[in-house]
Amino acid sequence: MQIGTHDTDKKVFIIAELSANHNQDFSLAKKAVKVAYEAGCDAIKLQTYTPDSLTLDIKDERFKAGDLWSNEYLYDLYKRACMPYEWHNPLKEYAGELGIQLFSSPFDLDAVDVCESIDVAAYKIASFEITDIPLIRYAASKGKPIIISTGVGDIEDIELAILTCKQAGNENIVLLKCTSAYPALPESMNLLTIKDMKERFGTEVGLSDHTLGNDAVIAAVALGARVIEKHFTPDENIETPDGAFSLSPSQLKEMVQSVRNVEKMLGGIKYDEKPKKYARSLYASRDIKKGEKFTKENVKSIRPGDGLHPKYFDELMNTTATTDIKAGTPLSKDDII
Repeated sequence: MQIGTHDTDKKVFIIAELSANHNQDFSLAKKAVKVAYEAGCDAIKLQTYTPDSLTLDIKDERFKAGDLWSNEYLYDLYKRACMPYEWHNPLKEYAGELGIQLFSSPFDLDAVDVCESIDVAAYKIASFEITDIPLIRYAASKGKPIIISTGVGDIEDIELAILTCKQAGNENIVLLKCTSAYPALPESMNLLTIKDMKERFGTEVGLSDHTLGNDAVIAAVALGARVIEKHFTPDENIETPDGAFSLSPSQLKEMVQSVRNVEKMLGGIKYDEKPKKYARSLYASRDIKKGEKFTKENVKSIRPGDGLHPKYFDELMNTTATTDIKAGTPLSKDDII
């Protein structure tokens, strides 16, 4: 699949997810673009929303955030975590100067328009938005690849999201296996779902990972993931809303290298990796005179593999040498009567 300038058939598409780790500091957000580029990521992803596009400003227990932010109300969390819309264009331009793609997760129709105004290469639908059919329909209608996290979606939700994209004329769909917990525990990942998603839904697949460390990412690539998304922070010494489950710059670089190494290791389907030179073959284990019979005493199956294949050992027994053979000589069919 083509995502902007990237072909996922050739290389895994690695997305560095900035999320709220900009701390509403433009210089930190710009630094993040550079960190993602220097780590070797293929793209950096923003989130495009306002608190009003996500929730209501109501101080009620139902509107409390969970996981790491359980002491906050959703509106207050999103208010301090959102990225100003006016940053999108300068960050996109800076990313272009460096040579890394930049796109975003829009959370309402206005956010899609903001992303369209800077000509993003793709749209990411966040896990909790997989049921927002109007949002998916509008984003898909723009004709860009749609990357959908499936964290809170059941099979029916996923099928409806895919159908919505296709009805909008967009079949460039990537499904990301995702566990929507922050951070996610290893035992909650169920990464074998990646292979099932590929077979069941017939789309490109990947992983949006919220675990600590890179084990899940490496395993996912080995299972066939062609898109990887991972949260990172541009500076691990600065406290940020999502910092507790985000990679440091050095960890992000290490993750990218690990993915590239796994890609090399996966290679293709190939047998007979080692030259036959290092296999066993039949040799004269002592001097054999012309006309002398081959026996277990004068023939051995040894390394290296320059002689007859050991499968001929039984056939060779009690046949006769056509010439004098010195000990240590690889046997050939020409030596046999």
